[in-house]
Amino acid sequence: MAPQPLSTTQTIGRGIIAGLAGTVIMTAFQEFVEMPLTRRPASFAPAKFAEKVFRVHPTTEQGRNRLNWMTHFALGTMWGAAYGIAARSGLRGQSAVAAVFGVVYTGDVALNTALGLYRPLTWSAKDLAIDVIDKLVQAEATGAIFDRFLVPAQRRDVSNSLLEEVQENRAAADVDGAFAKTDVPSAP
Repeated sequence: MAPQPLSTTQTIGRGIIAGLAGTVIMTAFQEFVEMPLTRRPASFAPAKFAEKVFRVHPTTEQGRNRLNWMTHFALGTMWGAAYGIAARSGLRGQSAVAAVFGVVYTGDVALNTALGLYRPLTWSAKDLAIDVIDKLVQAEATGAIFDRFLVPAQRRDVSNSLLEEVQENRAAADVDGAFAKTDVPSAP
């Protein structure tokens, strides 16, 4: 019996989990690869976003760090939810990653610009590349985790699909119910 397809809620829920895991991978990439190479300091963009949107203002450095991390991971789950929606709509793999990245990244930059937090027209090529690459790592990781572990695509058994293909080809070639036989000389 074939497994039941996931509901929209289940698919989005698994997307959120994939987004959380994708954010862990992006964070590790930032901490251990990108920031040592670029010498970029840690970003407080997530905390600035939360402070602006929710009007919260931590009074200690520890509180601001906590807000930064919480917002960082919460925003990452939104990438995952978007991937779940894309998957539910029939997109998977690189098609889904590209669609989600295009929509969510554009929305991220537009929203933060509208809030006065980003000024992308003033970014250097290096700053733009860092932002795009970091978030592309997140999108790719989210998609890979979702597709490989959380909602793997249905795969048919290769031997069954080959057998079905042979049977379909025989049926198409069998015009009058019997295969045409060719005379093959017998070996002496």
